[in-house]
Amino acid sequence: MAVARTRSVAVIGVAGRTVEVEADVGNGLAGIHLIGLPDTALSEARDRVRSAMVNSSYPWPDARIIVSLFPASLPKRGSQFDLAIAVAILSAAGVIPVDRIAELFFLGELGLDGRIRPVRGVLPSILGAAKHGDVTVVVPAANSAEAALVPNVKVIPVSHLRQLVEWLRRGDDEPEPQIEEPAELPKFTDHPAVDLADVVGQPVARRALEVCAAGGHNLWMLGPPGTGKTMLAERLPTLLPDLELDHALEVTAIHSVAGALPPNAPMMSRPPFVSPHHTATSAAIIGGGSAVVRPGAVSLAHRGVLFLDEAPEFPRHVLDALRQPLESGRVTVSRSAGSVTFPARFMLILAANPCPCAQTEDQGETCKCTPTIRRRYLGRLSGPLLDRIDMKVTVVRSSRRELLADRQFVETSKTVAERVLIARERAAKRLAGTPWRTNAEIPSSLLHSDYRPSNDAMKPMTSCLDSGTLTARGLDRVVRVAWTLADLANKDTPEQDETNAALSFWLGVKS
Repeated sequence: MAVARTRSVAVIGVAGRTVEVEADVGNGLAGIHLIGLPDTALSEARDRVRSAMVNSSYPWPDARIIVSLFPASLPKRGSQFDLAIAVAILSAAGVIPVDRIAELFFLGELGLDGRIRPVRGVLPSILGAAKHGDVTVVVPAANSAEAALVPNVKVIPVSHLRQLVEWLRRGDDEPEPQIEEPAELPKFTDHPAVDLADVVGQPVARRALEVCAAGGHNLWMLGPPGTGKTMLAERLPTLLPDLELDHALEVTAIHSVAGALPPNAPMMSRPPFVSPHHTATSAAIIGGGSAVVRPGAVSLAHRGVLFLDEAPEFPRHVLDALRQPLESGRVTVSRSAGSVTFPARFMLILAANPCPCAQTEDQGETCKCTPTIRRRYLGRLSGPLLDRIDMKVTVVRSSRRELLADRQFVETSKTVAERVLIARERAAKRLAGTPWRTNAEIPSSLLHSDYRPSNDAMKPMTSCLDSGTLTARGLDRVVRVAWTLADLANKDTPEQDETNAALSFWLGVKS
C-alpha cells in the first residue's frame, strides 16, 4: 500500500486547469473519502469507480481510501475525473506501477461495467495540459478525434478500464490502441447549403451584408415581413472566410464545453451561426447556470454571427445585456461560487418589423398602429444598444420586375466572398503586428491617431457631430466602416466617398 499520484484537468469556463489526483490506501476503517471541493457529480465518482473496478476483475481494496484533488481551493465539477481516480486507487493498491501514471493525464467518465464514456470539454482540457510541454493524455476513444486537434500532445484513446490497466501494467513503449489520423479534418457547418443568389433585389441590404462580412461589423435591418431579412442574415456566413487555426481551436473549445460539438466533425473550421428564439432567457443568451456555468449564445457565436430575428420581441433586459460583450468581446458570468469569463466577439445582426402589425400601406394594406405604438415597439431596442450597431438598413419589398428577373445574373455567395477575402487580407496586412485582424476590432484610441482619415474625409462626420446626430461611439463606428469600404474599393485610406457611404449606413433606418 502506498500513495499514488496522477493528473487530470478541470475546465473553468473555457480554460483548462491541471489537477493533481492523489490516492492513499492504508490502514483504518474501510471506505473511500473524496476531498478537494468536489461537486455532486464528482462525489458520485466513488460508486462509479468501485463498480467499474470490480466489474473489470480488479479487487476493491478493503482499506481506508483517501482521494485528494489538488489544488483543494479550486472547485471541481463533472465526471471527467473518474478515470484519474480509478488509476490512482489501482496504483496505490499495487495493481499498477506508481511511476507509470505519474506523468500522464487521464480524462474520462467510467460506466459501471468499466467502459470509458466520452466527456465534455476535452479540447480545452488538453489545451490546458499542453501548457506543461510534451505530454501524454489518455482520453475516451469517442473523444480521440477532438483530442488529436492539439499539436505536440500524444493522445492515447481507450474504450475500457481493463484495456487501459493492462497496458499500464505491461509498460510497453506503445499502447495497443492507436489513433487514426484523418487525412483531412471534416468541416463543421450548422446551417443548410444556402447562397446569396437566393435573394433577389435588395441591392442596399446585399451591399451592407458584404461590408459587414469584410469588416466584422454589426447590422440592423428594418422592414416588413417577406422582404428577405432572415434570408440575408442566414447567408452572411457564406460570405465569411474559413477560421484561422487559432480561432478554430478557440471556437471548437467553446462548443466542446457546451456539449454542442458533433462527434463526426471535431474541428469547427467555419464561422458559427447562432439564431436563438425570442423567448430565450438572459442566461441562454449571455451564459449562466447554477452548479456549472455554461456558455450562452453570445459565446457560441464567437468569431461568427449572432442573429436575433424579430429583435423587439426579445425582453429588453436581454437585449441590453448584449451591450457589454459587444464592446469588450467577452462576457463574465458571476455566481456565488466564482466568476467565469467566456470569449464573445461576434457580429450581431438584428431584424425587426416597423410595427407590431407589420402591415405596409404602400402595398395596399392598412396599418392600424398609431405613432405611439410604433415608437413603443421599436423603443424596445434601446438607444445604447443601437449606438453599438455599425450599419442600419431599411429593407423594402422587391418589385415584380425584380422577383421575375433572370436570376443567373444575381451575384452568388462565392463571388461576393472573393471580394470579402481580398478586403480582409488588405485589413490584415495593415493591422500586421497588432492583435486585431478586422476593422471592427480597432480600438478608439488608434482610430483617432494611426488610422484617422484625412480632414477632408472627416468633414461629413464633423457636421453630424456638431448637429448632435452622431455620438462619439457612433463616430468610431462610422470610421471603422469607412475603412472597410476603402478596403473593398482597393484604396489605401478612406476618402470622402467612403465616409459619406459609411455615414449613410449609420443613419440609414427610417422607421
